Amino acid sequence: MSTGTNLLGGPPPTHLPADGAVDDALAAGSDPAAVAASHPAASLPWALLAERALVAGDTVTAYAYARTGYHRGLDALRRAGWRGHGPVPWAHGPNRGFLRALAALQRAAQTIGETEEAVRCTTFLNDCDPAAARELLPS
Repeated sequence: MSTGTNLLGGPPPTHLPADGAVDDALAAGSDPAAVAASHPAASLPWALLAERALVAGDTVTAYAYARTGYHRGLDALRRAGWRGHGPVPWAHGPNRGFLRALAALQRAAQTIGETEEAVRCTTFLNDCDPAAARELLPS
């Protein structure tokens, strides 16, 4: 039985703050490009743009969008106290933009043959939260 306590003394999970303006704009049906332009520090619109580009087969564009969302997410994680390792739970909604950008970066890197980057992203996503990797990466 799990107590939910980290008995190994690792860092606590990082929970990014919600961004109501971004969430509201996307929920209202705003184009992720417009949301990214008005909220460039938010990972989620960049992740959505990357996912859309992947579906369209525009891998290089997807890579660029995903890399932007990934780096914006790293900045946000650091501001939230993350120190380069430790859980970033998929279950916490505001973390999903970063995790989706990381997964899109993995898929784009894999598609263009950047194997080392794809492996690094897969490992990083699993380290953040294996549930995110199961949800976001192809089997």
